[in-house]
Amino acid sequence: MPSEKRERQREGRLARQEELRIAQQKAKRRRQLVITIVLVVALGGVFFLFTRGGGGKSVTTATTTTTVAGPPKAPPVAAGAKLTSWECPKADGSSPRTDQFPSTSPPVCIDPAKTYTAHLTTSEGNVDITLDTKKSPNTANNYVVLSRFHYFDGTTIDRIDTDLDILQSGSPKTQDITDPGPGYNIKDEGSGFKYTPGDVVMARAQGPDSASAQYFFVVGAKASSLDQQGNYVTFGHVTAGLDVLQKIEGFFEACPAGSHTCLGGAPSHIVTISKVTITEA
Repeated sequence: MPSEKRERQREGRLARQEELRIAQQKAKRRRQLVITIVLVVALGGVFFLFTRGGGGKSVTTATTTTTVAGPPKAPPVAAGAKLTSWECPKADGSSPRTDQFPSTSPPVCIDPAKTYTAHLTTSEGNVDITLDTKKSPNTANNYVVLSRFHYFDGTTIDRIDTDLDILQSGSPKTQDITDPGPGYNIKDEGSGFKYTPGDVVMARAQGPDSASAQYFFVVGAKASSLDQQGNYVTFGHVTAGLDVLQKIEGFFEACPAGSHTCLGGAPSHIVTISKVTITEA
């Protein structure tokens, strides 16, 4: 049998070994804790750099990509009065703003022997249009009637097509190409039109006699590609302010992919036609 002294020595060795084991475990846990803290701090620093520092460009780009919805669009013009039966608007412009009309085309409210000029006040400058009462009297008459009922006041340039060099407007209810119009359509006046810079032309659907209020300005030579169709009725010509319209074309911003309300593009900031005034001579 081992002596009592040897037994005490053996128990002392075991105790020291246990203390060493516990100390080693504590040291290991401390190292693991330090490593964990270092990793957390390092990852936090990387995250900070990417969200606040140089990597912020990536975040900003991603945010821009997901939030950009294409060109800005103005809210619809406030609803106007409803005309239940046709009457000509007052020539002095005192008729109330009206945006709902009978389902038939307007009566003749102009004198084709006179010269009618539309003065457009826009947020980018003024534009004058001499209306063609000889070749397209009914279409010119329609524009005069709607203008004197203030239908176009507050509308925007809601479409730019740089492939065709055109700017489109005439959509107070939606401020885009989906506008339902004034409640009627007008008949086409001829065909075989050729489109040159300065022309003011009715927009229309694919079918005949489908124009109503939307119209476009020709601001460059590319519109001649529409000559092969020739069925968009030209009803006026810009006599002052073509440079204003060409400047607006320079604001082009592409429509977002898959948009059903934006065709081609529109100005990168809202361009408003605040007022259309008709004079006659």
